[in-house]
Amino acid sequence: MNPEPVPVPDLTVPPAGLPRGPRTVDLSLTGRCNLKCRYCFYADEMAGRNDLPTERWLAFFEEMGGLAVQRVTISGGEAFIRPDLFELIDGIIANKMRYAILSNGTLITPAVVEAFGVGKRRLRLDYVQVSIDGSRAEIHDQSRPPRSFDRALTGLRLLKEAGLPVVARVTLNRANVEDLPNIARLLIEDVGLAGFGTNDAEQMGSARCNGESMVLTSAERQRAGELLTGLNDKYGGRISASAGPLAIARHFAEIDEALARGDKGLPGAGTLSSCGGVFSKMAVLHDGSMVPCSMLPTLTMGVIGLHPLAAAWRSSPAINAVRYRREIPLASLPECRDCPYTGFCRGGCPASMMARYGRLNVRDPLVCYRRYKGEEPGDAV
Repeated sequence: MNPEPVPVPDLTVPPAGLPRGPRTVDLSLTGRCNLKCRYCFYADEMAGRNDLPTERWLAFFEEMGGLAVQRVTISGGEAFIRPDLFELIDGIIANKMRYAILSNGTLITPAVVEAFGVGKRRLRLDYVQVSIDGSRAEIHDQSRPPRSFDRALTGLRLLKEAGLPVVARVTLNRANVEDLPNIARLLIEDVGLAGFGTNDAEQMGSARCNGESMVLTSAERQRAGELLTGLNDKYGGRISASAGPLAIARHFAEIDEALARGDKGLPGAGTLSSCGGVFSKMAVLHDGSMVPCSMLPTLTMGVIGLHPLAAAWRSSPAINAVRYRREIPLASLPECRDCPYTGFCRGGCPASMMARYGRLNVRDPLVCYRRYKGEEPGDAV
């Protein structure tokens, strides 16, 4: 028997209980970067967009402050390439928000570190995240331009030695899976970080051209998950992941445990519910386009300075389409209809699905437990 059709919601009406504004906004302040990495998601799609001037950003920060936005995450491109970065940071602080910065680390100098000491910049800083993709240049620089490793590691050490809150992000790709034990040793034991985060290269942005050399195979993804699980045990849970091999390995282990207990499903599972971020956060691209997530650049909610943030946040069909995914039962999808594990699944990242298939409402085969168990041959999407 076919399941009942899923009712189509009015996408201009926000879900019940949605706050009047986002708590967090991701700000891509520039599309420019001093590097050209082989898997950058913020690459090809952004080439024709121009950076907003300082004044447009500062006016938007006032609008965010009026909606009681609590924090922003600054990225690019490479945020430190903007000469007005600290002026913009001061504008964020003036509107009572905290901030974090995502960086490749290569432009962090003693002068940059010193600039964090002005005013309330250090006080309101949550963290600076530096990307490190190998334990040495021969590995890190396979996914990034030559001579970037030494500069990134220098920037990371400068921040750590200055006592600034600093974290590292490792993006898994085909060049660095077997280097993971050495990366963990470098970041935790040598540099002295509290831990580091992980994800993996996606088939989007510049990785569309470099996919064969960057995006993990199924075997490599499983190997990465095993290595990271073991390293996380070794280092007392100091490796984090909200996506990628470690997150997938944790999810499959959770399902294994639930099945062993005789459970019929997991809380919050059974629908396309994997993305909870759109209920508390959104993003703005460097040309001012408001989007549900910086990895969903085609779902435009409006443009800052032209469309009110409050209206875009609550009533834009672009972001509500992502929110209402969680009302779509997995059993209603053709690829999941006869799967005995739908009650344990949340469907996967909508941005990954949009990049891969041009659609939001499909299941990600990479997080499919049935495929992981070898019970579904091939890719059914």
